[in-house]
Amino acid sequence: MASEMYFLILLGIFRILPRPTPKRHPVHTSPIPSDLQPPVARAIVREVGLRDGLQSIATVVSTAHKIEWLNAAYAAGQREIEVGSFVPARLLPQLADTAEVLAHAKTLPGLMASVLVPNFKGAERALDCGADLMVVPLSASHAHSLANLRKTPDEVVAEVARIRALRDSSGRCTLIEGGVGTAFGCTLQGEVAESEVLRLMQALLDAGADHVSLADTVGFADPASVARLFEKARALVGDRLACAHFHDTRGMGLANVYAAWQAGITRFDACLAGIGGCPHAPGASGNVTTEDLVFMLERMGVATGIDVAALLELRQRVAGWLAGETLHGTLWQAGLPQNAAPAALREAATA
Repeated sequence: MASEMYFLILLGIFRILPRPTPKRHPVHTSPIPSDLQPPVARAIVREVGLRDGLQSIATVVSTAHKIEWLNAAYAAGQREIEVGSFVPARLLPQLADTAEVLAHAKTLPGLMASVLVPNFKGAERALDCGADLMVVPLSASHAHSLANLRKTPDEVVAEVARIRALRDSSGRCTLIEGGVGTAFGCTLQGEVAESEVLRLMQALLDAGADHVSLADTVGFADPASVARLFEKARALVGDRLACAHFHDTRGMGLANVYAAWQAGITRFDACLAGIGGCPHAPGASGNVTTEDLVFMLERMGVATGIDVAALLELRQRVAGWLAGETLHGTLWQAGLPQNAAPAALREAATA
């Protein structure tokens, strides 16, 4: 009885005494603090099939199908799309409806819609239609420049200065990209000196381009030459070198992308189904294939935000609109590997 009374007394004292507040430990979603975690590697794949792709084939795709293509690419996660070019319809009837396609692109939230403008008049139309970005092509090859634009490379630089003045006076926020083509050689001229490419790239920026890109217009590049030129270019202009554009004419497109990625480039042009080329560059057919490029980057652990399975579905639709045209790419033939289901790729893209 005495022991029971003693126990009750102790229990009463325990209840009266204040209880210590339990120590709370910070909760982390990762064992490594967020400010010490390495950033997720990301790349942007700009779809240029609606311009570069369609300009080089005989089939004229209807405006309705172009808008369907645009909607599907957007739904797949693409947020930078080149929708056409403001050139005379008599020269490129395939792109005569660029204004209508651009108008629809402007209704898609968060989409950067770009157009190619070969001259001052094209830039006027791009500004009037509200393009987010206009690409002004310049060929480092003197011969290709005359054939494609009827201007010397330095005359194109002067045109960019006029376009910049027009943009600034209009009050528009449209970006200007100077696209340096035939940066690795030309089927018309042959060798193009790296020093000339670098000179023209800097001249475009000095004339008022917001940034520049480098293009292997005819598929002459190889990974070693890509690494060398892009390293020199980045040393010269830094992050203002914003994009790489490769053709897969000789099967080295993806290898060249990888070399540019290693040199610090994170934005790449590509065409669905590998269509594309340049009417004034013989043998330039076959841009880097969008679906192959996205698959490669995602497998490397580089997030693109793009659903590659959705791209393959879109490719099948586009192939129906381009019956009789030559399409390219390898992923559509082999399919996605069993250990890389579409869901896994989507998870990697949004990680």
